[in-house]
Amino acid sequence: MLPPPAVTSTARPPADRVMRRLLRVETARKGSRSDLHQAFRTSIVLSATRCTLTYIVLPFAAPAIGFATGVGPWIGVPLGTLAILSNGVTMRRFWAADHKWRWPYTVVSLTVIVLLLILMGGDVADLAG
Repeated sequence: MLPPPAVTSTARPPADRVMRRLLRVETARKGSRSDLHQAFRTSIVLSATRCTLTYIVLPFAAPAIGFATGVGPWIGVPLGTLAILSNGVTMRRFWAADHKWRWPYTVVSLTVIVLLLILMGGDVADLAG
């Protein structure tokens, strides 16, 4: 009787292997689609909330009613940090699940992270100066 065939891992393109190594995702695990979509929604909502508060509500609406003048950076830095962490966790989940949209989401997520870092840099400069 022949032994059962060895289980081999799916051959991955080099770019996939690099990204999985960067995100520290060793093996694929199937998460539910609702978990992935919830993580995606959370990361986008955090990023949108930060931008809305920091660049619309606090600079225009809050001073008009005499509230929160100059607190934008104090709120923007922690919210930006949470948004970046959330985007990173979501990226990792997409890769761990071998989701078919992992590369498009990675591009969107990295773009959001870069923009958040730029905006947070301005907030930190405002706090320092």
